Amino acid sequence: MATVRPVALKAALTRHGRWLPPPWALLCRPNTAVRAFSSVMSPPSTAVVYDDHGPPDTVCKVKELPPLQIKDDDICVRMLAAPINPSDINRIQGVYPVRPPVPAVGGYEGVGEVYSVGSAVKGLSPGDWVIPSPPSSGTWQTYVVRDQNVWHKIEKSTPMEYAASVAVNPLTALRMLEDFVDVKSGDAIVQNGATSIVGQCLIQLARDRGIHSINIIRDRAGSDEAKEKLKNLGADQVFTESQLEVKNVKNLLADIPEPALGFNCVGGNAASLVLKFLKQSGIMVTYGGMSKKPITVSTSSFIFKDLSLRGFWLQKWLSSDKAKESRVMIDYLLSLAREGKLTYEMELVPFNQFQSALDKALGKLGTQPKQIIKF
Repeated sequence: MATVRPVALKAALTRHGRWLPPPWALLCRPNTAVRAFSSVMSPPSTAVVYDDHGPPDTVCKVKELPPLQIKDDDICVRMLAAPINPSDINRIQGVYPVRPPVPAVGGYEGVGEVYSVGSAVKGLSPGDWVIPSPPSSGTWQTYVVRDQNVWHKIEKSTPMEYAASVAVNPLTALRMLEDFVDVKSGDAIVQNGATSIVGQCLIQLARDRGIHSINIIRDRAGSDEAKEKLKNLGADQVFTESQLEVKNVKNLLADIPEPALGFNCVGGNAASLVLKFLKQSGIMVTYGGMSKKPITVSTSSFIFKDLSLRGFWLQKWLSSDKAKESRVMIDYLLSLAREGKLTYEMELVPFNQFQSALDKALGKLGTQPKQIIKF
């Protein structure tokens, strides 16, 4: 079990050779001083900080950060939970296209409770649950201070782990399902990486709309169990990659129509298998490349099937004046979670076991549920 070891804050101020106490020593004065402090400054924050880019298990350190001033339009949020996403890992490694300058606090989404508000804040009060929307860097810490426009109020009846993880993977699934092809009830989609969080969300969002899903997973130990889990979520068909080493995959579809829309987060051969299922003029949307292998497309796929290849990156979509629109979608996704219509496997891990959660997220312990840090 990892132990949080706060970095001590040290100060020694002198004037004319005389030692003066540091500012935070004023906190030890009577209650009036404490109230004045809490209305202007945040509490100190325990955070996961990386000073340089590199392997996350090497560069990430748990430190204590000093209090921050809460300005008139600011809100101080006590974080409740935040996930460890693949993109978080990539930002720390320094390979993600957009990343905060170092030193930086890890994390990009999460849920928290309003701790205190600036004098000009309207519509939010202490005790409200909020998420950063659009997502905002620096959620792996106990207290976050940001402008009120960053925060979106959500219903407190929402399960904490879903509130913490809704703004990236589920929103990606929803946008891809709606933005590329007008898929209607009775139609079908196909995807690889079906056991991923996005993949699981696509299955359930499709099921809720009467859309069939054809799902591809990699060959591995426990693939039969994985198939059963996906079918319980609403998957119509689940195949391992080796099962699709046939000339005509259409014969495997039974009564399911050929899909016009496919999703790829793996690349390599798994992407080629998605293309094999697509009907004339179908579209494959790529949103990840877990295998780190390129997508290879046959000439006949372009000439005779007129297939199209597209890409989707949520951060780019959010940057195109979609912030307010995305909050309506987040509320919709969270309503599905509260109704039990959107589920995925997660593990809540206490903050003082962050290193263990990070090891799991890095794949050191094999396939693991989504890791959610609980503060």
